[in-house]
Amino acid sequence: MKLSDYVAGFLAGQGIGHAFIISGGASIHLLHSIAEHPDIEHICPHHEQAGAMAADGYARVTGRPGCAIGTSGPGATNLITGIAGAWFDSVPCLFITGQVTTFRMKGDTGVRQLGFQETEIIPMVKPITKYAIQILDPLRIRYELEKAVHIATTGRPGPVVVDIPDDLQRMNIDVDVLPGFAAEAETSALPAPLASDIDRILAMLRGGARPVLVLGWGIRLAGAVDSVRELVDRLGVPVLTSWGARDILQAGHPLAAGTFGTHGSRAGNFTVQNADLVITLGARLSTRETGSPLESWAREARTVVVDIDQAELDKFPRFGKTLDLAIRADAGAFAKALLARANDIVTPDLAPWRDRIASWTERYPICPPDAAADIDINPYRFVDLLSDVVPPKEHVFIDTGCSIAWMMQGFRNRGGQRLYHDFNNTAMGWALPAAIGGCFALDRAPVTCISGDGSLMMNLQELATIQHHRLPVRLFVMNNRGYSMVQQTQEQWLGGEHVGTSHEGGLSFPDFTTVAAAFGIPHIVIDKNADLDLRLAEAFAVKGPVLVDVRVPASRRVMPQSRFGYPIEDSEPLLPRDEFLANMIVRPMPKSLEPIS
Repeated sequence: MKLSDYVAGFLAGQGIGHAFIISGGASIHLLHSIAEHPDIEHICPHHEQAGAMAADGYARVTGRPGCAIGTSGPGATNLITGIAGAWFDSVPCLFITGQVTTFRMKGDTGVRQLGFQETEIIPMVKPITKYAIQILDPLRIRYELEKAVHIATTGRPGPVVVDIPDDLQRMNIDVDVLPGFAAEAETSALPAPLASDIDRILAMLRGGARPVLVLGWGIRLAGAVDSVRELVDRLGVPVLTSWGARDILQAGHPLAAGTFGTHGSRAGNFTVQNADLVITLGARLSTRETGSPLESWAREARTVVVDIDQAELDKFPRFGKTLDLAIRADAGAFAKALLARANDIVTPDLAPWRDRIASWTERYPICPPDAAADIDINPYRFVDLLSDVVPPKEHVFIDTGCSIAWMMQGFRNRGGQRLYHDFNNTAMGWALPAAIGGCFALDRAPVTCISGDGSLMMNLQELATIQHHRLPVRLFVMNNRGYSMVQQTQEQWLGGEHVGTSHEGGLSFPDFTTVAAAFGIPHIVIDKNADLDLRLAEAFAVKGPVLVDVRVPASRRVMPQSRFGYPIEDSEPLLPRDEFLANMIVRPMPKSLEPIS
């Protein structure tokens, strides 16, 4: 069997029904073998970065590895941004790169390059992969592919890269003699919490008057959503979510306290900053979530962090935050262990605490009460009304910048909708190709994509991929003619000079309706608040692809947003003032963070 044919069969055997490929001289054998396999559809994006991001989106939807393939040299290096996104968000992906023939490799000659488009991709990607290997012996192909997928999908998942030289791809191999990979049992087992850790948490719950449960993306990775939802209902403790867990609880859930962090809600930040016990499950707590310095986060609370990665637990004391309990465990195993002790779960009367959180939520609404009176598009009103028309169980892919902040603050997931974002790499341009990957993963079911104008320009060429396959992607462009999120930072630190982020600062954008027409995609313009209901209904009535140009005034900003390098928002103390000052670290809130009622 031709080695490239074996690779195609291996991918099909892993349940990978789509591979995102850009052809090149060093990858054409892989491409042709995949194209000829009856169980794999090859998808041809117009940029390897988009291919990697499409594979990422595919994996997030299916829970199985996504696959993208690039040629050597620039084809391989173009994959790197997408690989990094999968790495930081722990998404299992298999990236395969073609390489020059083995007899054209530079080896130890000292030259920079010998073969045409030769690039040593493996050392480049090692810091952002769980495993990266170059195949030099064709008889190792089965072993290395099996090993790579095993590593990608076990423990804390992540991307892997397999580099295959061109001459190996076209070699004939005897499949019957290929050695396989057998994982050691101890390396495959998911870590579970100790009984003593569960005892300590139960004791903390009995003694806490203001507990909060923080949920993160690790719950999704562990396949533990149902168990965690059951745990939430059993505990009766208010819940905060990271962006990655934003869709686990539905809007209106009585225990949902919102999001938190530098772009969180005021109610969510007030909650975590006044809690006396924080239990974090499957959230690594990035600086975007905690603010800086780390010790100012959850300043009065005893903190418990449950994470599958020991390094994530070890970072806290290193950066100034002493944890009361650090538990290395799989999120699902932890939820089940705590549920098994359900009869031992006792909490004090939490009604006053829940009422206080409810009062914050009412006092500081995400969508301003007078937003409907605006003539121009109010992004918070757009997101609020979008929540009413996105179909139940819809998969929504969101790009970075103001788009993700507005959506995570204001979207009301009322019908089992899923929200996706490359939460930690936050690469501009991720959402459109990820939506393409998600659409294929869902057997071409409609998906919604929310992108800023700046982000869309990063992968604008993928409109051709949507058009080619007539994918039902509803693309909403939050068009404010610039990089509004960066402008907001420039206003905080650099006197409001929008260098490189606005037309006046050297940045220009096309007419997106003209662009849509050029790609043969229907378009809709929304430029007035009063037209939102009607135009949104029109957009969701379109059966195929559609681009919706949502023209947001350039002056609109994310509110609230904490200034970089500062603690997240404080709030009115729950305790009497003297007791509050005696028991808490009090940090003055910068003027830019004062609540706006």
